[in-house]
Amino acid sequence: MKKNQKWLILGCVLLLIAATAGALTRLKANLKLGKPGIKAVSLPGQVMMKLDLPERVLDFTSTNVPESEVELGYFPKDTSFVERLYTSPDDPYGISATIILMGADRTSIHRPEYCLAGQGFSCDDKEMVNIPVTGPQPYQLPVSKWKVSRLVQQPDGQSAKISGVYVFWFVADTEQTTGIVQFQSYLVRDLLFKGILQRWAYISYFAPCLPGQEEDTFARMEKLIAASVPEFQLPPKSANAISR
Repeated sequence: MKKNQKWLILGCVLLLIAATAGALTRLKANLKLGKPGIKAVSLPGQVMMKLDLPERVLDFTSTNVPESEVELGYFPKDTSFVERLYTSPDDPYGISATIILMGADRTSIHRPEYCLAGQGFSCDDKEMVNIPVTGPQPYQLPVSKWKVSRLVQQPDGQSAKISGVYVFWFVADTEQTTGIVQFQSYLVRDLLFKGILQRWAYISYFAPCLPGQEEDTFARMEKLIAASVPEFQLPPKSANAISR
């Protein structure tokens, strides 16, 4: 390759880098933050928003669970967070429900595997299911349903298996999906073509159980989810807003 051609190629590369940097700068300057797909109250002068989960649902009562020190240090400062632990007379372990709402920093929303690994759980089975949600606008809520497990050491030194069911989905103002890849593609699409950074929320429910009781546990979770979702999540604006 001739010397002049090398300089020409280098010049084109540098020009492309400069153009990309300029486009990103303009995009950031004109960026609009989208509306959340959940009920949230704006806080004066803050990107963070006040989130609520219902205190009582059917025969479930609940207690508020504050953010842990790990979560406070991990999430970006503009992340909105709420968690509640639901208990009922027929459930000895309880069901935790969590909402994580991103602000201008998209790293608030992470892969579900990271959450589970941090608690020592691994996924044994993955399934997509629909949960019928009632209310003024009934619809089918698609969710990811994972069966998980971990080994714990007992006082006698023996290992015992603990199982659990993890249900989650992602929702924004105009979109909803059960997949992290789909969520990321929607986020990039709206960012590039609309100049809008959608405020995605990562919603999850988790319940531990004994091995073999996963389906009974999910049946209780399904009732809780169906009854609680209308209390905090806005109904889909169209059938096209929901995807797997």
